[in-house]
Formats: sequence, C-alpha cells, structure tokens
Amino acid sequence: MHEREGSAVNGKGSLHTEYMDRQGRLQEVMRTNGIDGFLVNHNVDLFYFNGSMQTGYLFVPAEGTSLFIVRRSITRAREESAAEVEELGSLRTLRDRLAQRYPGIFAPGQEALLATELDVLPVQQFQRLEAAFGGVKWKDGSLLVKELRMIKSPAEIDWIRKAAVVIDRTLEAAISGIREGMSELELMTIIERENRLQGHLGLMRMRAYNSELITGCVAAGASAAEPTYFDGPAGGRGLSSASPQSASTRVIGRNEPILIDIGCCIDGYVIDQTRIAVIGRLPGHLQRAYEVSERILQEAEAMLKPGTIAEHLYLQSLDTAAAEGLADHYMGFAGDQVKFLGHGIGLEIDEFPVLAKGFKYPLQPGMVIAIEPKFTFPGEGVVGIENTYVITETGFEKLTVSREGILAI
Repeated sequence: MHEREGSAVNGKGSLHTEYMDRQGRLQEVMRTNGIDGFLVNHNVDLFYFNGSMQTGYLFVPAEGTSLFIVRRSITRAREESAAEVEELGSLRTLRDRLAQRYPGIFAPGQEALLATELDVLPVQQFQRLEAAFGGVKWKDGSLLVKELRMIKSPAEIDWIRKAAVVIDRTLEAAISGIREGMSELELMTIIERENRLQGHLGLMRMRAYNSELITGCVAAGASAAEPTYFDGPAGGRGLSSASPQSASTRVIGRNEPILIDIGCCIDGYVIDQTRIAVIGRLPGHLQRAYEVSERILQEAEAMLKPGTIAEHLYLQSLDTAAAEGLADHYMGFAGDQVKFLGHGIGLEIDEFPVLAKGFKYPLQPGMVIAIEPKFTFPGEGVVGIENTYVITETGFEKLTVSREGILAI
C-alpha cells in the first residue's frame, strides 16, 4: 500500500478522508453550477482529488460516489486511489458503462451536462470524448478546479513547509560552493544534487500551455537578464535554444548579481524562493534596486491579510517602482516585462490567485502565494527577492525560512 508519512491513502487514514472531502467540495460547486458529472482528466487534478496519477479519468457525479476509470496501471491505481477503481477498456463503451452506474445522469431523453478541464485537455482527446459521449453537453470546468485548489488544507501547507526547509538547506549548500570562475551550470549541479538527496521529485509542475520549468533560474550577470519564453521576470541563457532558460556554461565573475531563483517539490508540493548572491560587491545602482525590491516585498506583506484584493498588491508595487524611477526595469525590461507581482503555488507553480491586474479575488485563509519583486538590467543582471506565504485568519505566515539580504561571498 502506498503511504505518505505513515498515513494510508487507501482505506482508513487522514489522507483518504482529505481526498473524499475534496471530492465533496467539487460536488458542491458542481451542484451550484448545474453540472451533472465531472470527468477529471489532468494528472495533477487526479492526484489532488483522488491520490493517484495513473492514466485514466476520475468520474465525479454531482451526487453519490466517484469512480476512477484507469487505463494504466490498474494495479497501482487500486493501491493508491481513494475512489473505487475500474479498468477503462474501450472508450466507445464508457458512456454506457457509466449509465449503468449513474442512471440518473444518463437517463434516456435527458441531456447530461458534464465538465472537464479544457485548459489542459488536448483537442484531439476531447473530440474522442465527444464522440464517445453522444447526447452530452460539455462545460469547461477548469476554473472551478483552480478555485478549489486555491485554498490549501493544513496538510498541504505542511508539505510546502517541508519543501521550504529543504530548499533552505540547498541554498546554503549552494552559497558554500560558489567560487569565482565556476560556471552557472556547475552551481546548478550543486543545487540539483542537494535537492534530490533531500527528496526533491526532480520536477516543478506548471499548468500553462507550453510552459516548462526545471529546478529554477540560476544565472549570473548579463545572462540572467537575457529574456526568454518563460513567463517570469528572469530568463537565463540556458544551454541551448532547445532549452532557453536558466543556467548556461557562462563563467560567474566578481561584483555581478548571482540570481538563485529556485524551488523544490516534496511529495508533489512546491516552494518557490529567490535570493541574490555576489562574489565581492554589487554596483551601487544594482544594490539600490535590490533594496527597492525588499521594500516592495515589505509593502506587500503589510497588505497580506484576508479581504485584500489580489490585484491591489501588484498595483501598489507598480507605484513604488515608478516612484523610484525603476518602472522600465520592473519585472523584466521593455517588451519582456511580465505583468504580475506574485502567483499562487501548491501542486503547480502557476496556481491562483495571481497578483496581477484584473484578478479581483479577495485573499482568504489557506491561500499560498509566492511574491517576487525583481528588477532586470540588460547586460548587467537581475536583482530581487522572492518568498512564499500562506494567508492566515489574522494576516500571514512566511513559509520561506532562508536568510534574506544580499548573500556576499
């Protein structure tokens, strides 16, 4: 039987109860939105609602118990799943088999409303589902899932706390290993080795289409300021155009900012943090920009409490950057500036809420948010800081435990 820290996933156990609670919350919002059934298809959502990432679908009815329909591996699914498991078999017969189990949803002459996560489901696979489920109307349920996952349970927050401890140890190992003349790639190998030895899964999941993320962005000087496709304030040169982000073979020099924007994933849950190191001293204008990033973070912390509207933190940060004459460098440079201050984080690194214009969600207890004010100077580097926080009933708890300030070597 698969176990996480001694708690059984299948049968009796706290995690089994939590998965069932999550399915119950999904059923509540389904009923509110008139949805008869939800066909969960995304690996991360399967894990979130059911504790298993085996290939298949979790069918959640608006009323009643769920069914995990699995293509592979049925054996592993039965060990892990909180819901009852059946073999998928032919997709063409799936509707009829579900109709036998849930006759109220698929009654003759009734058009059932089913939802699935259309933000991540390939069109080709969706067309196959449409063909298999004749007489069914489909709704995009991705926003409902994102909003449910936005509020973390105490167990989820504990996993992120564990990830924060791991990444702090990894950061200290990295700082101890930095030396003039080493390459960015050498520094990244120290980070990746230490992370993995402490349980990092080796990946950082993202939901956005065509987005990929490795351990983070580790880059120094001008290479950190090179823009790329990744939706973040720092890109990194990378090893080639086949992976144009993060560490390159460029040698780290003196008196230039070393960006260590890294995370780790412990049992599926991610922490995200940024620190700046330097061999020697930063030039005065970069030191000043770093200090402004710390002030923006402190201003954001003062607003981190239930009821604050997510976009207000971003708008406040824009005002501060502009007042300091740094608007052109804030969160990127020129046309490559990103339009956010922070993002929700959990099983994926790009969760709700986003601290960006147009995000009107009020902060609520249980939201976990990474806040990352940064300044980009082409040809010189990136400076800034990033911490991860959880909103509490009275304010916030900083989950990040690593020391702050410029880490001088």
